[in-house]
Amino acid sequence: MTDGHAGREDGRARGGGAGRAAGGDILGRRSGDPHRRFNPLTNEWVLVSSGRTRRPWLGRSDLVPPSRTPAYDPKCYLCPGNARASGTRNPAYQGTFVFENDFAALRPDTPAWTIEDGLLRAASERGTCRVICFSPRHDLHLGSMSPPDVRTVVDVWADQTTELGREFDWVQIFENRGEMMGASNPHPHGQIWAAQSLPREASREDASQRTHFETTGRRLLLDYADQEQAGVRVVDDLDGWLVVVPFWAVWPFETMVIPRRPVSRLAELADGERDALAGGLVRLLGRYDRLFRRPFPYSMGWHQAPFGDRSVEHWQLHAHFYPPLLRATVRKFMVGYELLSETQRDITAESAAELLRSVAVSRAPLSSPAGR
Repeated sequence: MTDGHAGREDGRARGGGAGRAAGGDILGRRSGDPHRRFNPLTNEWVLVSSGRTRRPWLGRSDLVPPSRTPAYDPKCYLCPGNARASGTRNPAYQGTFVFENDFAALRPDTPAWTIEDGLLRAASERGTCRVICFSPRHDLHLGSMSPPDVRTVVDVWADQTTELGREFDWVQIFENRGEMMGASNPHPHGQIWAAQSLPREASREDASQRTHFETTGRRLLLDYADQEQAGVRVVDDLDGWLVVVPFWAVWPFETMVIPRRPVSRLAELADGERDALAGGLVRLLGRYDRLFRRPFPYSMGWHQAPFGDRSVEHWQLHAHFYPPLLRATVRKFMVGYELLSETQRDITAESAAELLRSVAVSRAPLSSPAGR
């Protein structure tokens, strides 16, 4: 008896990993039963209950946002030449544009202090927050930009990581797309936060990857990518990058993007790998938008090796995409059991990957941009 599961069928190949079918559906006919899946990256379990997709829904439905967006919005505080809320005016930028967040959650001049009083502990956190505009065009997003323009964004991500890593231990690149994800502006943009401490998710992933490397001499996510190769959860596998719906995915159409060779940070990617990544991101986001024929909201971010005085040979670069939509107008909520006990999903990772693979890949935007 392990983890409270008595009489459990063992789906592992006998004799260890040898002879194990890569990327196979290890659950088979059991995938329809309520079951838990383990996430080795964070050492957490997720409850999978695929039968719940048949339940009637009388709750909240989110409307599809308007399709026509101007190429330039004189009221947008991120468009070229416009004034931001702080009063600072943006330059007439033609490509990407990076600036210090006017309402930063972290500040580089925060003084160092700690407070301890029994069970009550607090400590100052020094850092910085930046905004990166992906394009001067108000009507675009990463998935509708050209691969060369997305490649420029990849280069900026890498350069910003290297610069901020000289001063801070953790650099978090992320994008929130859509009002549903709390994006404050529809202009194509992301953020870069850097902090002196490793946050919760980074600490968990660092510990798990380090333990796996010390035990096997291999990187956890490279072993995982090898096991998933050509399997039922793979969405794309091309030019040195794997796009996969993780076996342990929480969000309905969650994906991970993993380079197939050892890479710890974006700055280590060669030119060809950056080009392939740019094209792969356009393909993935095109699939998302065409899945329900609507602009697909998501939060995405890169997890790169931490900086500072620590070894990083165990750390594999990867990106997480967390989209909340379960249906075209129905989003997944993390409430009730998921907040109080354990995360749960209503569609299997295998079904989600199959649906994403079935979507034709095209760069044509869903809407016709209005002229400036």
